Amino acid sequence: MLTLRNVAVFSLACFCSPALGFSTSSYCSRGFEIGGALYAFPELIQPGNPSNSLKKKTRLMSTAAPVLEEASNDADRPIPVFEPFGVGVKRDFSRRLPHYLSDITDGLNAQSLATTLYLFFACLAPAIGFGGLLDVATKGQMGVIEMTLSTAFCGVLYALTAPQPAQLIGPMGPNLAFTISLFQLSESMSVPFLPLYAWTGTWTAGMLMAAALTSTSNIVAKLTRFTDEIFSVLISTIFLFAAITDVTKTFTSPLTTATKALLTLTCASVTFGSAMVIRGLKTSVYFTKSIRNNLSNFAPAIGVALGSLVARAMRLNFLGCHLPSLVLPTKFATTNGRRWLIPMMDLPVWARWVACLPAAFLTVLLFLDQNITARLVNNPRFQMKKGRDEGSVLDGMHGDLFVISILTGICSLVGLPWMAGATTRSAAHVRSLSVFDENGSIKGTLENRVSGASIHALIGACVVFSSPRMLLSEVPLPVLSGVFMYLGFTSLQGLELWDRILGLFQDSTVAPKTRWSVVPRKTTTIYTLVQMTCVAGMMWVTKSPFGVISPITIAFLPLLRALLVRTNFVDKQAMEMLDG
Repeated sequence: MLTLRNVAVFSLACFCSPALGFSTSSYCSRGFEIGGALYAFPELIQPGNPSNSLKKKTRLMSTAAPVLEEASNDADRPIPVFEPFGVGVKRDFSRRLPHYLSDITDGLNAQSLATTLYLFFACLAPAIGFGGLLDVATKGQMGVIEMTLSTAFCGVLYALTAPQPAQLIGPMGPNLAFTISLFQLSESMSVPFLPLYAWTGTWTAGMLMAAALTSTSNIVAKLTRFTDEIFSVLISTIFLFAAITDVTKTFTSPLTTATKALLTLTCASVTFGSAMVIRGLKTSVYFTKSIRNNLSNFAPAIGVALGSLVARAMRLNFLGCHLPSLVLPTKFATTNGRRWLIPMMDLPVWARWVACLPAAFLTVLLFLDQNITARLVNNPRFQMKKGRDEGSVLDGMHGDLFVISILTGICSLVGLPWMAGATTRSAAHVRSLSVFDENGSIKGTLENRVSGASIHALIGACVVFSSPRMLLSEVPLPVLSGVFMYLGFTSLQGLELWDRILGLFQDSTVAPKTRWSVVPRKTTTIYTLVQMTCVAGMMWVTKSPFGVISPITIAFLPLLRALLVRTNFVDKQAMEMLDG
């Protein structure tokens, strides 16, 4: 008998077939096969029906088994490097769009507010610092105002439109090095820098869009935990190294008094120490659970407030103890007073074509920065669910890169610095939004667009309005050094490479058992030391004159991993356990 229930069962089977792993070209026919089987035996989905019989179940299983086996084979097929034009981008946006309203409502809570206050400083400080360097290197053609405005503008649009809003974008060291190199190239070619910059960025935007529309980001699926861990520890180490260096150099500078050096150390230590202590309250027995969670969420913001109060108290009680703070231009205008829109036609025709060569290199830089950061954010340990396949690290990448290509084109036309995935800030963002169970394990993430948009909207407010700039002047730079120490140190926690580094100094007979405890200790030690060497080598490249190529060195890590197995330094079974 044809009932409404049977029609519903039939339809459900047909339209749910893609979720079982069926390919796009054939899911309809396979769905009709399963739907037909369920329609023929509807009592099989009615457990309480006494007419269920083993014979009928067997008939259904024999009908559906070949279909399900083929679906499983589809799911196990390797991910192609390229997909048909626009398929990946369309898939990413169509999956995320139904969650757009919840992306807003899920960000209207105290944890999102705490994340915004914390990462506001972590995102603003690099923008101002990189902007100052860019001002000097380009002789005033780009500076702090352009860098902070680009950070705010791109950050807000990305948070509101990207399929993966948990990722943050911002200025990165390799991008800054490339821009400086491009300025030097313009001088050697005797062509105007800004038109060359605009043409280079326009070419890059087109290349990135082509990569997004052909799903080239699928290539990062070839990377493994081996590469992820090295890159994550590298970025955390860079932040820690920079923060500690900023504090220690006050003791060696002949222009700094002993009092100011000690105050710098005190402010940074108070900020970092108080944030770490308050963060640890979440797993303590003090106060109620609600109070513990809220204090832990606001730990970095409280640390900034305490460090700033210490600096202010010292300034009021001891004259001459004034510490430097973040400084933004008082006037909203370009650094050298130029018009915002770049005159692209001022560049000779031959140079417009030559610009595609540096653009190709810039495309690689932005592509790697963006996608490796996205891979880290998409790590299954963060338990994100919206518009995602379980265990996938590729969800949203093609749509995100499409948004980056558009932002790159806009920034190029008005002379704003290019933005891409900010690795450590993104990792800190998603970790700050994580929800933990009683054992300290991540059980979910507050996936939303509000925190990312709010962080960059506050940065924009500091650029445009005077009142936020006045408040910002009350936050000394040593306090921000404490924030970066906190950001770098907390980003290390939860990384298996960091746990294995600590394990090198632990007694294995009493140390807690880990996932890799079954691997011989000698093999684990070799594997860990190789990764540490990679971190040190990439750190050296980053700080060297060749720092612009640092993202490209990541491409050699999978080759090194394969070499470890081929030379039997790490046998295949141990590698699967350590890198699984």
